[in-house]
Amino acid sequence: MTDRHAQGMRTRRAVLGDAHVDRAEAAKSDLDQPFQDLITESAWGTVWSSDAITRRERSMLTLALLAATGNFEEIPMHIRATARTGASKRDVMEAFQHVAIYAGVPRANHAIKLAKQTYAEMEAASE
Repeated sequence: MTDRHAQGMRTRRAVLGDAHVDRAEAAKSDLDQPFQDLITESAWGTVWSSDAITRRERSMLTLALLAATGNFEEIPMHIRATARTGASKRDVMEAFQHVAIYAGVPRANHAIKLAKQTYAEMEAASE
């Protein structure tokens, strides 16, 4: 295991939570091991571990990029991560407003729908 991989796992756990990472690790197979290592080292060990911007800002950027590119399946996971990154609901809505203007209202609208559903699930789970 490289230092970047170890840092990536620490950051991934800090952002996504132990339960999520444990489930993902348990689902890993020989087939996707190289891909999982790539993501852990590059996304989590490099990009998310950088101190150039805050995790709050990184969270907002990630959600905006996911929505703008139509990668909606990742949005709920990153909405849940906002509980750890410090991005507020207002921050997320500001990011999605940028998506509406620069990438299209339908993409922003769908992202907002997913965010509302995910926040409702999070609130129900905390009760």
